[in-house]
Amino acid sequence: MTVKFSKDHEWINAADANAAVVGITVHAQDALGDVVFVDLPEVGKTFAQGEVAGVVESVKAAADVYMPVTGEIVEVNEALRADPSLANSDPLNAGWFFKVKLADPGQLNDLMDETAYSAFAASA
Repeated sequence: MTVKFSKDHEWINAADANAAVVGITVHAQDALGDVVFVDLPEVGKTFAQGEVAGVVESVKAAADVYMPVTGEIVEVNEALRADPSLANSDPLNAGWFFKVKLADPGQLNDLMDETAYSAFAASA
């Protein structure tokens, strides 16, 4: 599995060349608390790296979900929309947010691997 992490606490799994999967990290969902609502992007919309692509709301706060790479949204997780708690119970699998067609796969090289992200999150 080719998982990378952003400074904004999103993960991206680019194992599928057609569509990388994006979600929030365990650290992010821990900080948010119980997720009660997600605002997912529109399929077909294109976002630049770092742009806000969605929102996640918890009982404690609301947080933006940023695009870890530039690309076009090709699918959203309707199961997450129906059950936002998946972002808490299974953030790295069933709690994914959307799939994106990468405009520039080279942007993945600018993101952190798991070791670097763990150190970053521990100091955040």
